[in-house]
Amino acid sequence: MPQTQIFPKLQTNDTLFQGQLTCRQGRDGYRFSIDAVLAAHFTVPRPGERVLDLGCGCGVIGLIMAYRYSNISCCGLELQDELAVLSEENITCNGFADRFRLVRGDVRFISTVLSPETFDLVVCNPPYRKKESGRINPGHQASLARHELAGEIEAFVNGAAFAVRNRGRVVFIYPAGRSATLLCLLHRYRLVPKRLQPVYSYPGMESARLILVEAVKNGGEQMELLAPFYIFAGREGDYTPAMRALYH
Repeated sequence: MPQTQIFPKLQTNDTLFQGQLTCRQGRDGYRFSIDAVLAAHFTVPRPGERVLDLGCGCGVIGLIMAYRYSNISCCGLELQDELAVLSEENITCNGFADRFRLVRGDVRFISTVLSPETFDLVVCNPPYRKKESGRINPGHQASLARHELAGEIEAFVNGAAFAVRNRGRVVFIYPAGRSATLLCLLHRYRLVPKRLQPVYSYPGMESARLILVEAVKNGGEQMELLAPFYIFAGREGDYTPAMRALYH
């Protein structure tokens, strides 16, 4: 589990992997969640691969992957300046500056900041909620990160298809209730789902909370449906051993 210290200027310093990885983030703005941790662990990059995190926020997905795999390079694309600054600070303080870079830019105009088909793996934890659905987060930073105010899900799928090489892989985490939308868009952009895992809050729930999807650009039609992943052992329980393992 992440350990948190409060820092000046309304920031916290959170650590993962028994303090080996540090992630500074705003105390009251957008903060990374379990979803980002799940996405970062869902696939194993191959040695030498180039990994892109679309909408990287404070950089946590790239930080986790750079920490776990010393033989890959990472790039994060982030629109919001405050989050981009945090991401750059996190890259530097963890000693990843030689293999993790931050690019400021809008996924809707990805071709203006990145070259096509230059990444082997793209990972994305996109905004989940439509502009007109639910209560908009009061903070501008959090509202952009969680609602489709600066790019609907199609923009992120299109961005992933643009950036990933032919036969490269793309990972998305998304609400299970909107999975039909995601899967249709992946097929539209020639990103063929190859692995799908439902994520439940705890055993006994009737419906999954999230889905994790790994797709291959121009891949074949065969897909593996994985066993459910449970975050908590019960309604009021602690993390499952599988969830705890993602933090250690």
